[in-house]
Amino acid sequence: MHLILLTAWTVLWFAVVEPHGGFSWHYLRTGGELIYQGTAGDGTGGLNLYAHHPELQMGPVSFLVAGLFNPFPEATGQFLAAALMSLLGLVIVVLAGRSAAHHFLGTGTNHQRLRQRVLIAGLAFIPMWIEVAVRFGHLDDVLALFFTALAVRSVTRGNALLTGACLALAMDSKPTALAFVPLLLALPKEKWLRAALWCVGLVAVAWLPFFIGDSRSFAAAQFAIPNHPASALRWLGVGDPETPGWDRPAQAALGLALGCVAVWRGRWAAVVLLGANARIVLDPSVYTYYTASVLLGTLLWDVIGQRRLVPWWSWLALLILYGSVFVVPDDAARGFIRLAFVAVSTAYVLLWPVRERGGRGGIRGRRRPPRPGHEGLDDTSAAAEPAEPQPCPQGPGPAHPR
Repeated sequence: MHLILLTAWTVLWFAVVEPHGGFSWHYLRTGGELIYQGTAGDGTGGLNLYAHHPELQMGPVSFLVAGLFNPFPEATGQFLAAALMSLLGLVIVVLAGRSAAHHFLGTGTNHQRLRQRVLIAGLAFIPMWIEVAVRFGHLDDVLALFFTALAVRSVTRGNALLTGACLALAMDSKPTALAFVPLLLALPKEKWLRAALWCVGLVAVAWLPFFIGDSRSFAAAQFAIPNHPASALRWLGVGDPETPGWDRPAQAALGLALGCVAVWRGRWAAVVLLGANARIVLDPSVYTYYTASVLLGTLLWDVIGQRRLVPWWSWLALLILYGSVFVVPDDAARGFIRLAFVAVSTAYVLLWPVRERGGRGGIRGRRRPPRPGHEGLDDTSAAAEPAEPQPCPQGPGPAHPR
């Protein structure tokens, strides 16, 4: 029933948005054509893609996937891509539920309440997912967030190989996913090296050929966009008309630093939210699809990072960051709202007392690795609280969502 409700909610938003969607799909379609073009034509495709088209700020994996829709007529390909991206949003919600169930395995968690929490948070997540997937058609963001959700699932199972590989694929889809790399540190220490090697190796395989093939590809990292009056960057006193040269490195550094602090504080479930916060607080633009990464962060925090029935942060993020776009006309006021949300949510997830995973009132410490022998258990083996002697399966969906 939970999955049926979320599916109906997704279909409703898809039907409303799709007729006017695909705002940025032409970038993916062009990149998909160029990456499969090789050295044919005018020589601006293949490994020369980023050297000649620095405006294509998506990763090579995104273009490889986008190119699969190019054999279809443009309108048909866009529709099919939007449908697939919408489906991935549902899969992400299911993954979040399964990740939470495995994380709380053996802690006396009431899984009926957990499913309700996933449902309520998912209802807030889906509208913003449709924004990035259908209205804008940003396949790069969609894939980056999908692979990040898979990485979170791998973390809860203690799988170093899949965690590193999924984070690499996220960065190979969109470079801003670099801010989510501290998820590697949520693994047991003895697995850090293996996970990091897989991550670095797959990133190198995807990106190095472009930089070796044409050194001018580095120009893509310096591509600038206008500094919007409604950006939080303006409130921080940065009045440059375009992206300052230090801005992108600062975004990555801030996201990585906050993520590392979160893991050190035992709040690894906040890594995605903090990485997304670092992006929107320092980004010169204010596109609404940026909020989708924040909503993935709040979804993970609400279902894994805390045990409240009502996932307040998911709905607060939706109403404050997305709702303010329609009800607050002043650019400066919207910039202040973005800055305030980042400041308050960051302070909350890092500093607010959180119940210990296996206790009933303590402060949560460092995350403990999965107990030996439990990594491969089916999630439905988790115990329920005393009042619920028959636990419900985890997550809002079936055991195999795809």
